[in-house]
Amino acid sequence: MKLIRTEDAVGHVLCHDITQIIKGVTKGARFRKGHIVTEEDIPVLLSLGKEHLYVWEKDDTVYHENEAAQILCDVCINAHMLPSEVKEGKIELKAECDGLYRIDVDRLNEINDIDQIMIASRHTNTPVRAGDKLLGTRVIPLVIKKEKMELVRERAGSVPLCSLHPYQLKKAGIITTGNEVLYGRIQDTFTPVVVEKLKKYHIQTEEHRMPGDDKKKITEAILELKAKGCELILATGGMSVDPDDQTPGAIKDSGATVVSYGAPVLPGAMFCLAYFEDGTVVMGLPGCVMYADTTIFDLILPRVAAKVPVTRRDITRLGHGGLCLGCGECRFPDCSFGKA
Repeated sequence: MKLIRTEDAVGHVLCHDITQIIKGVTKGARFRKGHIVTEEDIPVLLSLGKEHLYVWEKDDTVYHENEAAQILCDVCINAHMLPSEVKEGKIELKAECDGLYRIDVDRLNEINDIDQIMIASRHTNTPVRAGDKLLGTRVIPLVIKKEKMELVRERAGSVPLCSLHPYQLKKAGIITTGNEVLYGRIQDTFTPVVVEKLKKYHIQTEEHRMPGDDKKKITEAILELKAKGCELILATGGMSVDPDDQTPGAIKDSGATVVSYGAPVLPGAMFCLAYFEDGTVVMGLPGCVMYADTTIFDLILPRVAAKVPVTRRDITRLGHGGLCLGCGECRFPDCSFGKA
């Protein structure tokens, strides 16, 4: 690059976009990289506050910002992601479908530790909709040494930094526990809440059972729903340590391997997650799922819907960010809940 007075720029090639901002009217590139400056451009450039311009003097040791942004995009992009056109040295990735967005935070930090490099991303394990913005990339200067971009490639490795997992799980069954519901003493207000949450992730509720508080019958219901082909089995209620709360024991008796009973999340501390060997998922949902806008269920369900295995460590790490603030208007997932 060479810095010259704008009045002397006629005939030179711009090496970067020049933005024009008119409040309420436009914000965009008035002159694009590669534009050959004309006599008529001079007063316009001066009106944009450009008394000096960088013109391109390319050599083999540097990349232009647009070239560098493409390299950053390349180490991030994966299936089901759509890149924007490079603009002012920036490229954004958007979701091509609904799904669970994940990014390798350790590698992201390693790359952002390189001076003059920037990748800004959503939090990992965030549910997204088609068209949602996932991340943006750029380098800070107008040109950057090629050796820095080689270091980016080295730290990124051969696997893309991020991934988008489409929701795959389709069929669920719900087991509503509690004698008070079984005998009609109260209305079942739990099941409708769960059904609606499942729909957000393209999951249909195809089976429903009400075994009351009988542990053996709850276990039988779990196994029956599994035999019916339910990929996700949800037992609602009966999750505390009260003598009549039999759900955790019934899940264990079904033969499913319990990943965790209990989670460092509020609301949702009494949550239970288990897997059968064939991948069938069983969840025990505490009562808070019925009345709170956002709970542990909303943190785990997107991962399960995308068929991303959840480990005990995944659950224990939810403590940092695991306190729902109970905002007047729930904005999840665009909030701090569940974000480390």
